[in-house]
Amino acid sequence: MKFTDGYWQSRPGIEPLYAVEVDDVRVDETAGTMTVFAPTTVIRHRGDTLNRPLLTLTYSSPAPGVVTVRVEHHAGGVRRGPDFALHREPGFVPVVKVDEAAGVLETGGLTVRVHRQGPWRVDFELDGRVLTSSLPKSVAAVSGDDGGHWMHEQLALAPGEHVYGLGERFGPFVKNGQEVDVWNADGGTSSEQAYKNVPFYLTSGGYGVFVDQPEKVSLEIASEVSSRVQLSVPGQSLTYHVVAGPEPKDVLRRYTALTGRPPHVPDWSYGLWLSTSFTTDYDERTVMSFIDGMAERDLPLSVFHFDCFWMREYQWCDFEWDPRTFPDPEGMLARLHERGLKVSAWINPYIAQRSPLFAEAAERGYLLRTDDGGTWQWDLWQAGMGLVDFTNPEATAWYLGHLERLLDQGVDCFKTDFGERVPVEGVVWHDGSDPERMHNYYAQLYNEAVFGLLERRRGTGEAVVFARAATAGGQQMPVHWGGDCDSTYAAMAESLRGGLSLAMSGFGYWSHDIGGFEGTPDAGVFKRWLAFGLLSSHSRLHGSSSYRVPWVFDDEAVEVARRLTHLKMRLMPYLGRLAEEVVGDGTPMMRPMVLEFPQDRATFGVDTQYTLGDALLVAPVFREDGTAEVYVPEGRWTHLDPGAVADGGPIDGDVVTGPRWVTETHGFASLPLLVRPGSVLPVGARTDRPDYAWAEDVTLHCVELAVGHDSEVRVPGGEGAPATFRVRRTEDAVVVSSGNASTRWAVQVGGLRTEAIGPGEVRIDL
Repeated sequence: MKFTDGYWQSRPGIEPLYAVEVDDVRVDETAGTMTVFAPTTVIRHRGDTLNRPLLTLTYSSPAPGVVTVRVEHHAGGVRRGPDFALHREPGFVPVVKVDEAAGVLETGGLTVRVHRQGPWRVDFELDGRVLTSSLPKSVAAVSGDDGGHWMHEQLALAPGEHVYGLGERFGPFVKNGQEVDVWNADGGTSSEQAYKNVPFYLTSGGYGVFVDQPEKVSLEIASEVSSRVQLSVPGQSLTYHVVAGPEPKDVLRRYTALTGRPPHVPDWSYGLWLSTSFTTDYDERTVMSFIDGMAERDLPLSVFHFDCFWMREYQWCDFEWDPRTFPDPEGMLARLHERGLKVSAWINPYIAQRSPLFAEAAERGYLLRTDDGGTWQWDLWQAGMGLVDFTNPEATAWYLGHLERLLDQGVDCFKTDFGERVPVEGVVWHDGSDPERMHNYYAQLYNEAVFGLLERRRGTGEAVVFARAATAGGQQMPVHWGGDCDSTYAAMAESLRGGLSLAMSGFGYWSHDIGGFEGTPDAGVFKRWLAFGLLSSHSRLHGSSSYRVPWVFDDEAVEVARRLTHLKMRLMPYLGRLAEEVVGDGTPMMRPMVLEFPQDRATFGVDTQYTLGDALLVAPVFREDGTAEVYVPEGRWTHLDPGAVADGGPIDGDVVTGPRWVTETHGFASLPLLVRPGSVLPVGARTDRPDYAWAEDVTLHCVELAVGHDSEVRVPGGEGAPATFRVRRTEDAVVVSSGNASTRWAVQVGGLRTEAIGPGEVRIDL
């Protein structure tokens, strides 16, 4: 929200009260807090303290490298939930001290310095370097003639500093110059609206900022003031955290430690998901024809997903299979399991009026109430639907009880759709939550409930959902997908921008609808999207009004799908290692170039490519003519041929030397896919499924190893035992040894290959 009219004036009807100086600093060394009292005018004598507002700022630290700032005008208001659940380091207390010059709080190399002399200034420093500052006309309590009240802070941006994140946003990846409202909405992927709004941004300056408020947060990013990011919220207080780097991965590590790390997801979830699509006609016969068709064409399938119309129209969600098309759901699900498939079912948090469950839920108070005691309803999506109130423990148990019945029938996971259309006017939540704060947070409660049920039933690491809505902390309930996009090249590119922004917001896994959702893609778009989708962390064929099985497009689509699916299955030893980084450090599997190469300024604005982990550079093709412009960082990068590696062949493609931009032209069977120099890429032995013993028959592809290279490569076990290898490059050889490999393994250097069985050493002379 903008409050100013140019640099000197406020907008009509707006009165800001800025912190102009420091009156006093009080320190509690035991608690590790520093409280600053900031007058909103220059105090020349005691009389100036009369009839003059005072702002109170409290600085603290929940963990090393994180500073919490709470700004208050009037502190006596009722504090209604919900609040983000934060993970504070037990027993941690920062160092606080004050002298005549400044009040200082130190936490893990990050320092906040409140200057006591002169105009208002607060510096956030990392190891002596100023990251950002709160300068004059930054901190304010703002009043409006209409009775509105807001708090805002402005944090300085350095020249050339780029801002990223704020959830899954489909516009420009670099947020500078944008106005962003953190407010979940069902707006597709072609607008400023977003399904997953996260009040956290990360900058190229080596820090991040998390606004610790679940209601609407408005950000003016180098827009209202071209050298600052402005944070504003309605009300009398504002809380935010400054999260230190220095590298972007360090920021994400600290941020996800604070808001929650993503867990492991089941190995089978990395395989290909096939959906019935949204409004298509289908029954068990149709479903089985798809599954048979995939098997006949050697297209490995891991999950079959039933979208909305597995239930009767006008009754979503009543959790009952439509008896007209699925008279024997238990038998059908058993037959799918016999094919080695997992089953996903679409759900949402609404109950339509025609469903017999509506009257039951409304009578028991399980649906969101209006402020006159009735049940909130509207006709968008399903006629007369109400919204399940997950702040009511009984309502949550009732909802999950219906999901338990589906799990008993044979469903393995759920697509938790919707959760963005949450009203704020005239409604009352069971626990008294503030409707404004609940709007974004509702998705957290919804996904948390469903994911928690799956964890209890399946076990840790075996739960997975396909979620659309989220906010801060939502990364703890994976996987999330990009929502409703058009079936065009432009929509594919905007989907990627959304995924890159979400990655910079702490989410470790991400997917999207291969081929696009709205409409039907032409064969070219579908084939290009296959490459993008199967080189994402999770891969799903899904659409709106048409089927997405590859053979409905053309024969080449089948070949492309086979080639890329086989490649992904072979990459499972590598993807399994990336998943450990997601869980351990909060580093996403799909990484914006700036996240992996933060010292290379040429990567700062790149949003048409990404790295899959640290070793693979992926540049989807977004043009009908097959051309792609690719930024190649420093070093000798080797092209990987998806078909050759899928067939068990070597990585010995053309080499391109960076740093530079290159333009390449690719047929539908390939794309710019490059291996980083110095990489040891573990490639598995199977192409038929993702859940296998990854270290058995693994091949270590050694690519452009420099003389003196010495690294340890861990291959996770998957369904078997893990193995660890030491890889060294001498002047004339690559030497690989393992003390715990329990089966056959191989080393590949270009066209040279040597195999071993069990513990031992392999040497390839160069």
